[in-house]
Amino acid sequence: MTQALSLTCSARAKGQAFTPHWNVCVGAGRANEALRASWMEQMRFVCEECGFRYVRFHGLFHDDMFVYRENDDGSITYNFQYIDDIFDRLLDMGVKPFVELGFCPRDMARETDIVFWWKGHAAPPKDVKRWGQLVQRFTQHVVNRYGIDEVLTWYFEVWNEPNLWPFFHGSKSEYFEMYRKSAEVIKAIDPRLKVGGPSTSNFVPDARFDGEKEDTSQHKTVTTAEDLDTLDWKPVWLEDFFNFCSENKLPVDFITTHPYPTDWAFDEHGTGMKLTRGVDATPKDLALLRKLVNASPFPDAEIHLTEWSSSSSPRDFAHDYLQAATYVAKANIDSIGSVDSLSYWVFTDIFEESGAGDTAFHGGFGLVNFQSIPKPTFHTYRLLNTLGDELLARTESGAITRYSKSGKLSAIAYHYPPEVTQTIPGAYETRDVAEATLDTGNPTELTFELTDLPASSSFVLEVIDTEHGDALSAWKKIGCPDPLSRAQTQHLKTAARSTRLSHHQADKTGKLSLSLFVNPWSLVSLRQL
Repeated sequence: MTQALSLTCSARAKGQAFTPHWNVCVGAGRANEALRASWMEQMRFVCEECGFRYVRFHGLFHDDMFVYRENDDGSITYNFQYIDDIFDRLLDMGVKPFVELGFCPRDMARETDIVFWWKGHAAPPKDVKRWGQLVQRFTQHVVNRYGIDEVLTWYFEVWNEPNLWPFFHGSKSEYFEMYRKSAEVIKAIDPRLKVGGPSTSNFVPDARFDGEKEDTSQHKTVTTAEDLDTLDWKPVWLEDFFNFCSENKLPVDFITTHPYPTDWAFDEHGTGMKLTRGVDATPKDLALLRKLVNASPFPDAEIHLTEWSSSSSPRDFAHDYLQAATYVAKANIDSIGSVDSLSYWVFTDIFEESGAGDTAFHGGFGLVNFQSIPKPTFHTYRLLNTLGDELLARTESGAITRYSKSGKLSAIAYHYPPEVTQTIPGAYETRDVAEATLDTGNPTELTFELTDLPASSSFVLEVIDTEHGDALSAWKKIGCPDPLSRAQTQHLKTAARSTRLSHHQADKTGKLSLSLFVNPWSLVSLRQL
């Protein structure tokens, strides 16, 4: 047995108000994928269940959206019909675009066919003025179509990960000039419109390493992933970005970066190493971001982490497993109060950066797979969405919250085994690492004790574990068939929604005591009815 876990508080305890950051935004692959019926159906499903209010994707200006064409006579044709179709449908379901401005259309790009299966033109424009004209025409178009009051609630983020060579075949100074031009034309339309960046990749250590992972600046040998968290980690380009914008009197309404806890960029040119940081890497990184923004020339800038997951690989089998769901829950709860949004990358396995996934469970990022089967991480966001807006108690095993309007309580708990001191390791070639991680740890007792409740108040307890609500476990039980038949797909959808539910009641004195044994990686929700 592992040491018991407990969550205890009084319903009358003074709460700390907070804004949930986990359901502000969610990611998607590229804009053109949103033209598919199944993509939109899945978008509606996850937003209704998980409460996401914005969605962000790449490729808004890619050729398959037909937004920009330079004609033989020197004229330019702008066409926003495909964008309109996507934005209209999103807004109709109550979801707003978190606009990523990129990549360049072919006719504008200095280099073409650079990144992803769909050959994004991830290079600066041949003429930054043409880029500015496109951004201006697009922004004015959406203002005209949707009204300024609506578009004032949107975010305009310039590019994606310009510090990494695959995603930007240009220099830091070229990106800064693109940001300058974008900010100028957007603010000229209405200075209240929100623009931000630099949308850089995951954090890097201050130290530099050679091939043997030796820190040559501090003469410290780094041999394990745990050693990495003894170093000072920092976001890429952020301080230079602040300085550039301050010196040039440019606005920064929000900052963005992508704090993946694995697969970190080795340097600002995208050379990298596959390493896994400590389990507390994300809350540490987000707390540092808050500190840096507060001390910057833009202390009022919002902080939006527009990509984040347990790893940055769309072929990491761990994404399909229960341990990924538990890690996501823990990292989000541990980060309360640090950021304005932490956007999970991505909501669906309809995702084609590396082409289509070959199997139903191929380690894609999605909260749901290609066949719309919910994965365990879907349940994480669904349960997070049940939490209130006042934090009453928080421990290593979860949190208890209260709804300020109704006074009702809602809690989430998880068994993240203490034997696992890191973020869950990636499983990139086979499922072996993911299976070994799933088998780590021991069962333990989880206790809830709530006092000062209304007498006889009712609660529902929900458990997600390998026997309840885990689509991958259900798939393994039927022999891992691939491809799935229609009947098998329906069976797995049903299994994925078949969580363990039980109802409980406080006693006449207003006390609720619950105790249950949970296996490693279990997720538990307790909600007052």
